[in-house]
Amino acid sequence: MKTTVTDLNIRRAGERGHADHGWLNTYHTFSFADYYDPAHMGFRSLRVINDDRVAPGQGFGTHPHRDMEIFSYVLEGTLEHEDSMGNRRQLKPGQIQLISAGTGITHSEFNPSGSKPLHFLQIWLQPRERGLTPSYTEWHPKPEHAKAAKVLVISPDGREGSATIHQDAYIYLVRLQRGQTVTHDLKAGRGAWLHIAEGALALNGVALTTGDGASTEEPGTLTLTATAPTEAILFDLK
Repeated sequence: MKTTVTDLNIRRAGERGHADHGWLNTYHTFSFADYYDPAHMGFRSLRVINDDRVAPGQGFGTHPHRDMEIFSYVLEGTLEHEDSMGNRRQLKPGQIQLISAGTGITHSEFNPSGSKPLHFLQIWLQPRERGLTPSYTEWHPKPEHAKAAKVLVISPDGREGSATIHQDAYIYLVRLQRGQTVTHDLKAGRGAWLHIAEGALALNGVALTTGDGASTEEPGTLTLTATAPTEAILFDLK
C-alpha cells in the first residue's frame, strides 16, 4: 500500500539568495558566489540551482569548471554555449544541455539576442567520482513529450532517451496544465527535491509557486496538482 509523504521541507522563492549585476539578475536556491547560507549548502548531490536572467547581448565569459555535472534548462530566449571541447550550440526553451566537467573544461554562456532576454536555470550536481573525462550532451523534447506531464530528462544510464549523468540521479521535467495531476513514488534511502520554474501547484496539499522549492527524504508518494500552468524540475537522488 502506498503512503503519502507528509514530511516536506519548503524553500520559498523569497528566501533565496539574490544578486543583480545589471546584465545578470540571479536567484540562488543554495549558497553560491557571494551568497553564503550554512543552512542551505545543497541537498544530497544537488549543489546549485541558479535562476538566471541575462540581458540581451550579455553573458558569462569563458571560465573554468572541474569535477561537477552542470546542466542548463532554457525557459525563455536563446542560450548560446561554447566550450573547450569544441561545442558551439544554441539552445531554445524546453531544451537541456548537460556538461560533465570532469578533469576540467572552460565554457561560456551568452544571450545572442540584441533585444530579447534570456531566462534559464543553471544546475550543478556533484559527480559520483572525480577525474572523469569531460563530456557534453543535450536533451531535446520529442513530439510525444508535448502533452506528457512528467518526462525523464537526465539519468545515470540514459534510459528513455534521457541525457546521461555521472551520479545516481533521476531528473524529471514536469509540465502541467491547471488542474492536471502527476505522482512520483520516492523509494527508501532516496531524497526528492522539487523546484518550481514557473507556475503554481500543490505538492501533497502544500501550495508552491514560481521559484519555490520543496524537499523530502521520506519514502512514499508525491502528488503534484497544478493550480496554474506549471513547469517544474523534480530530482530523485541517492
